[in-house]
Amino acid sequence: MNIELYVEGAAQKNDLARSLCRQAFGKFFESAGIKHRLRTIPCGGRKAAYDDFCTGLKQNGKFALLLVDSERAVEAKFADKRWQHLKSRDGWDKPAGASDDQVFLMAQVMETWFFADQVNLEKFFGKNYKPNAIPKWADLEAVPKLVIYDILAKATTQQYGKGNMSFNLLARIDPTRVENKCDQAKKLLVALRKL
Repeated sequence: MNIELYVEGAAQKNDLARSLCRQAFGKFFESAGIKHRLRTIPCGGRKAAYDDFCTGLKQNGKFALLLVDSERAVEAKFADKRWQHLKSRDGWDKPAGASDDQVFLMAQVMETWFFADQVNLEKFFGKNYKPNAIPKWADLEAVPKLVIYDILAKATTQQYGKGNMSFNLLARIDPTRVENKCDQAKKLLVALRKL
């Protein structure tokens, strides 16, 4: 079975960012013990990822998955109803032929995962890292994305940037730490291991 994972991220016209995105997710999934090969397709913005996923669903011989940021905290009533969260947040309908197990949410923003693995966050930034700037959050996935960006900026004297830096960091974080602190990430990794 050909598995295609349509992900939010990496500008469509930036070949380097798209390549780094594919490599980073590949490394992350390999480190998570995902044995089968899945093709990660960076789609740019979240709406483009949804549209590409809808197109991918119609291709014979391929199994399409969608991975996007939740953009806001997932309400308890939507914890296992990700399509309903996306309908509420974005107005997206579950496409005909898609199941609930074909859509996954990273967190409000992918960078949330970095705070789940502060060991590798510190290794990545080295002497530029300030761990005391990071609050002790009870629920990482409840932290708004603007707060995540703000704390990331305060936790390092090195300017953080989406794109190359974010993908290099994603490739280094420990998926076990991420799934232990981020319920939506755990759902993604459990599902991928079962495929």
